[in-house]
Amino acid sequence: MHILDAVTTGYEYQGFWGSFWDIIWWFLWIFFFMAYLFALFAVIGDLFRDHKLNGWWKAVWIIFLIFVPFLTLLVYLIARGNGMAQRGAKQAAELQSAQDAYIKSVAGSGGASAADEIAKAKGLLDAGTITQAEYDALKAKALG
Repeated sequence: MHILDAVTTGYEYQGFWGSFWDIIWWFLWIFFFMAYLFALFAVIGDLFRDHKLNGWWKAVWIIFLIFVPFLTLLVYLIARGNGMAQRGAKQAAELQSAQDAYIKSVAGSGGASAADEIAKAKGLLDAGTITQAEYDALKAKALG
């Protein structure tokens, strides 16, 4: 008797198509696990973004997220989901306004004054590149 004959698993290899559904099952589990991790990190980020919530309550939420993760995650999303969306939108608006302020500070007007802009526009008008209406529009933009 061979050693390999004595070890049987009861599983017969069925080729690629036999294990195809095993592959699908693995991908499904990986998808749900990744979705869970995204939600978990979103909740943890929201906990630390919320300035109205007491530090002790944050600690309680974190402890429950460690010991009863799935149930706590669902309860948090149901109980505090609306506030979570509002805090996220507020943070996005603050980041957008900070980015806009930075872009405006860096871009500036290029160092050209209104008189320089009007002189450039007058040169274009004299060269025949732009019409009188376009010159008037550029002049109004430089002055206003």
